[in-house]
Amino acid sequence: MFEKLFKLSENGTTVKTEIIAGLTTFLTMAYIIFVNPAMLADAGMDKGAVFVATCLAAAIGCFIMGLVANYPIALAPGMGLNAFFTYGVVLGMGHTWQVALGAVFVSGILFMALSIFKVREWIINSIPLSLRTGISAGIGLFLAFIGLQNAGIVVDNPATLVSRGDITSLKPALAALGFFLTIGLVYRGVRGAVMIAILIITAIGILVGDVQWGGLVSAPPSIAPTLMQMNIADVFEVGMISVVFAFLFVDLFDTAGTLVGVATKANLIKEDGKLPRLSKALLADSTATSVGAMLGTSSTTSFVESTAGVAAGGRTGLTAVVVGLLFILALFFAPLAGMIPAYATAGALFYVAILMMSGLVSVDWRDLTEAAPVVVTCLLMPLTYSIAEGIALGFISYAAIKLLSGKGRDVSMSVWVLSAIFIVKYLIA
Repeated sequence: MFEKLFKLSENGTTVKTEIIAGLTTFLTMAYIIFVNPAMLADAGMDKGAVFVATCLAAAIGCFIMGLVANYPIALAPGMGLNAFFTYGVVLGMGHTWQVALGAVFVSGILFMALSIFKVREWIINSIPLSLRTGISAGIGLFLAFIGLQNAGIVVDNPATLVSRGDITSLKPALAALGFFLTIGLVYRGVRGAVMIAILIITAIGILVGDVQWGGLVSAPPSIAPTLMQMNIADVFEVGMISVVFAFLFVDLFDTAGTLVGVATKANLIKEDGKLPRLSKALLADSTATSVGAMLGTSSTTSFVESTAGVAAGGRTGLTAVVVGLLFILALFFAPLAGMIPAYATAGALFYVAILMMSGLVSVDWRDLTEAAPVVVTCLLMPLTYSIAEGIALGFISYAAIKLLSGKGRDVSMSVWVLSAIFIVKYLIA
């Protein structure tokens, strides 16, 4: 059965190797079951219900990716988009979390349409690499800023907007320790390094009396508080256009980049440079996003941590299916997820930020017309506390700078159109 479904022999792998690869991938990305509920709870959502939605959305995405696309790529609610969901759309713009879920659902449907009608390559290729790099790096800075706030290392200041908190107090100190542990364990190649660091900091919190022990295993919480609670009607307001675009673009770029990166490492790309079954892989991602919104979580996307499983020998969709099964098993560890304090996940946010900012090395810093929009995008995401604002102002600055520099022909039609839409949105809103 496995041979027929996943073509193990053809891909030079075995059931045992795929299971080990799936376990490896799961350990590297399992931190999301702790981080995502904590982050979306700040938006007013039920933490237990989001925990269940996170595990189910991840499992569904993994099953579709494995059984339909046959790729060793795991999916789960993505970092960055969950932060934008809570701190940008709900707390920043004042929308309800139900409307934010509606925006995620609509972005998933649009992503699905782009995959079916095969226009995603045109979109990806027409957006300059520098802007895509700036968006990824900007999200990284946004996550780092949130992590520093959650840790109490950065606090508000009426005179300077932000300043340093009391880093000698318990929570900032433990958050810093968690970050140092994460980097040290990752550098040493320890599997599940991020999750281990989170659990160690939580254990220290329990020992010093800051965290109350709530148990380890139980029946999964009810998903009723978030199930089918999305508000789609209010998504079609003018002010929500940039929000839907942000969810769509980030998911699209993140997925495309992850697919190419993981497939390259696994030697799955054909000689002509094309990725086989690309439409099925993108369909898995878009379907998981829409289903995840119905369950009650932010956008579900392909995880770059899948490269860990590929490094362990994973070559087929069986790896993804194993990850999906482990997410189902994780449903019974809700008490553990509920105990994780915000400062225990701050190190994970900062670590992910480092990974997302690493792409800046590819920017041509000698060309100011390319570098300037990258800096605009990167800085304005955390400083406006909104991924959508960073993307919109990044597009506008790219078009304006190229035009005034006499390089208007370098700007693709899609960038002109999107820049115009964003300008109209600012004028109307």
